[in-house]
Amino acid sequence: MRQDVQLETRGPIGLVTLDRPKALNALSLGMIRAIHPQLEAWASAPAVKAVLIRGAGGKAFCAGGDVRAVALSLGEPVPEGGAPLAQAYFREEYALNYRIHHYEKPYIALVDGISMGGGLGLSIHGSHRVITERLVFSMPETAIGLFPDVGGGWFLPRFPGEVGTYLALTGARGTAADAMWVGYGTQHVEHTRLDALVEALLGADWSAGPPHEVTTGVLSSFATDAGPAPLRAHQEAIDRCFAADRVEEILAALAAEGTEWAEATRATLARMSPTSLKVTLRQLRRCRSLPYEEVVPIEYRLSQSLTAHPDFREGIRAVLVDKDQRPRWNPATLTLIREEEVEGFFAALGGLEWHPSTP
Repeated sequence: MRQDVQLETRGPIGLVTLDRPKALNALSLGMIRAIHPQLEAWASAPAVKAVLIRGAGGKAFCAGGDVRAVALSLGEPVPEGGAPLAQAYFREEYALNYRIHHYEKPYIALVDGISMGGGLGLSIHGSHRVITERLVFSMPETAIGLFPDVGGGWFLPRFPGEVGTYLALTGARGTAADAMWVGYGTQHVEHTRLDALVEALLGADWSAGPPHEVTTGVLSSFATDAGPAPLRAHQEAIDRCFAADRVEEILAALAAEGTEWAEATRATLARMSPTSLKVTLRQLRRCRSLPYEEVVPIEYRLSQSLTAHPDFREGIRAVLVDKDQRPRWNPATLTLIREEEVEGFFAALGGLEWHPSTP
């Protein structure tokens, strides 16, 4: 049976290749369960100086988590002794992201092509994020009744101004130049030079200094300027319009702008799940001053409450199953959602809370 992820040790480098190109390398639970223990093994192997992760197929690094599988599993029988996929998937995905965030050795993501949702989780938590001119990145979760997870509550508020709020609510796509500007990318390298970069890492003199310094030196020797960031041209308007703590106020501020960009942004927000918009804005505001370690348990709570909400299955149906792009949200408008209902999505899970030791 074909493996969806290839794991190999090549000299001083532990190499992860996401190998599910027909699905744009979407991250399945099986892939998570293969990668995590291998990262642990490489962490304790003295001969391995750094870990590198990349995507196969030439189109995507990773188009996100396999949320389609999660949605289709809802209501299905749970294997004896097992957990529902909605529990197991997010619990183990977040544990993998957490391990990457705290990885002792250089963790180098070669982000070429599409990187969305869970793809950012596999890359942004690492020490080095090499992005190419073909990068398209986004956090598109509000379009499927979810929220920007995989640490989004931690990294999005750290983007310049309110750009993270804008990206989270609208699902807008960023370019390579945007990625360098907001801090997602650490080096910009032309995609035609990625193979040479890998060879340079394999042949590097790892005795020349600490592994992180050697890694940075090699990557910097391939780096080029990504150019001006398109998002930056809208930063002042983004900061004005997305500073509010209520989605309704953001929409009102956009209406007051009266520009083509603002109207297009309003139209985009109108297509998103009203529940997801409310919960996402609350998530970002609550988490913006918290360390990553405190954000993850909050996001796990949200993963469980929102996958149980009808908008999640409806969003997956409209975007990924039937692909009619016409979701029927319930509630259908922001005005029908009470503040106490929004707060309820953050409720504690008792014995099912997420901890670093899980799974």
